[in-house]
Amino acid sequence: MKKNWLLLSVIFTVMFVLAACNNDGKEATKTDNGKDKPAQTEPNKEDTASFPMEVTNEGDPIKGGTLKVALVTDTPFKGVFIPELSDDAYDSSILDYAKNEIFELDGDFRVKDTGIAKLEVDKDNKKAKITIQGDVKWSDGKPLTAEDLIFPYEIIGHPDYDGVRYNDDFKNIIGAEEYHDGKAKSISGIKKIDEKSIEITFKKVSPAIYSVGDGLWGYAAPKHQLESIPVKDALIASDAVRKNPVTLGAFKIDKIVNGESVQLVANEHYFKGKPKLDKVVIEVVPSSSIGEAMKTGKYDIADHYPTNQFDNIKDLSNIAIVSRPELSYSYLGFKVGKLDKASGKNIFDAKSKMNDVNLRQAVGYAMDIESVTEKFYQGLRVRANSLIPPVFASYYDGTLEGYHYDPEKAKELLDKAGYKDTDGDGIREDKDGKKFTIRLAAMSGSDTDEAIAEYYRQNWKEVGLNVELTTGRLIEFNSFYDKVQADDPEIDMFMAAWKTGTNPSPAGLYSEGAEFNLSRYVSDDLTKMLEDIDSSEAMDPDFRAKAFRKWQEYMSKTATTMPMYFRTEMVPVNKRVKNYNIDYANATELQTIELIADAPIK
Repeated sequence: MKKNWLLLSVIFTVMFVLAACNNDGKEATKTDNGKDKPAQTEPNKEDTASFPMEVTNEGDPIKGGTLKVALVTDTPFKGVFIPELSDDAYDSSILDYAKNEIFELDGDFRVKDTGIAKLEVDKDNKKAKITIQGDVKWSDGKPLTAEDLIFPYEIIGHPDYDGVRYNDDFKNIIGAEEYHDGKAKSISGIKKIDEKSIEITFKKVSPAIYSVGDGLWGYAAPKHQLESIPVKDALIASDAVRKNPVTLGAFKIDKIVNGESVQLVANEHYFKGKPKLDKVVIEVVPSSSIGEAMKTGKYDIADHYPTNQFDNIKDLSNIAIVSRPELSYSYLGFKVGKLDKASGKNIFDAKSKMNDVNLRQAVGYAMDIESVTEKFYQGLRVRANSLIPPVFASYYDGTLEGYHYDPEKAKELLDKAGYKDTDGDGIREDKDGKKFTIRLAAMSGSDTDEAIAEYYRQNWKEVGLNVELTTGRLIEFNSFYDKVQADDPEIDMFMAAWKTGTNPSPAGLYSEGAEFNLSRYVSDDLTKMLEDIDSSEAMDPDFRAKAFRKWQEYMSKTATTMPMYFRTEMVPVNKRVKNYNIDYANATELQTIELIADAPIK
């Protein structure tokens, strides 16, 4: 989950999977029991609690300066710089410096009154009032108006919109469906009160609204720049989105080298005052070279630093490391249906290859995730037991066992389901005695992604399952998600991860109308549980907590989406950055960042 719940709807963002592993060129070796394990002599776990969330460096700040940021990825960024259309974590990381976010959240991820806009909820009448606070201006000097608060809803709800934001959550707004279906010229539930405020009427109001849920949108959009651009095809390809977006954040985009770098300059119109820095330069850096780049003082901050490369920076004297639990999780998804684009609904297929709960559970029990976290991630990831990260303490179910490594149990489940080795070659056939192969889509990233994928394939082979890679190799980030979202028939299961919004509600990922429901699993029971989590009854904290736990237990039992890792976010920071804090409750505001030297310290 990113920084606020709006990013569940806005950027319940696709994140890389298996992109943080490095075996330093070592191959798997045999342990005493003859089982293949990732090669390292001794576990090298890190006590992540010892890492601070804040770094402070002594010294007088220079005037201005350029913050140099490494965006660690082995694939070019897409360059879609508008939250209504953007759907991956790398574009989101760039947009963090210039974002059009109108709400600020507290440490409990609830809207507070310090942002661009104030939120007032009338839960009895199912209404919300959004009011611009003060004279806020866009980066081009134009005033922010109520029209700019309404315009993003008109983009997402537009009949020609084909992005992922139009979902069941968005349909909670009165009149949204009629507008999207072309039966109305406007969204009847959204009304302009005056030049600085709007009112939105919902079908229901739940606790999610206070974390920018229930269909509430957390961003403004510059209507004066975008309104003449057709939503269909043209908007996402326009210069207003790709080259010169008008924004509200502390910095504004100045220069772009497509897929490679972005230069931002201070936004003199920023509502909290002009930043102390002159510029921010963000460059794509491959995971294989980021450690050396930090060592030689090429960058001040590394965003998305791969946890498996901790050894490359842990002893460096020119950086400090800050960390926090990520609002995210890695998972294994099973394809059990398809998305019907015409209706915008996920269609469960009871006859799909992976629609056998015993088969799915067996796949999970066969995975030695614990060894992978120890040997490759050095304690910076742990086996996940739930689809709710532990940082949401009120809702996370720590009593769930999840799918720990138990190959004998996996074999029992496969026997029970009728997958048996009928020809004695060690590989199980399907229930009809025919050759059975599971096709796995996994993503390329760091040097050892292939080693980890092969290790899991060996795990599955040991219980008699033949798992082959879709396309015969790991798949590049953008191509991977294109295939997964398109329900490529060559994918039976896939390894991915969510970097989610700060509203823990799972509706945006698992509901019938959620395009991000990549497994495509739908059931009446699941729909009811999701509705309960975001119901009016859920205003009672105990009711909502119980609803969350019931949903977690159900998802664990059905195993259509299986959690793999909980993650720790690690950020190396050069010692010329005076102050830097990543605590969710007290994160450094971008306009306050200062430098104490003219160049990163080597």
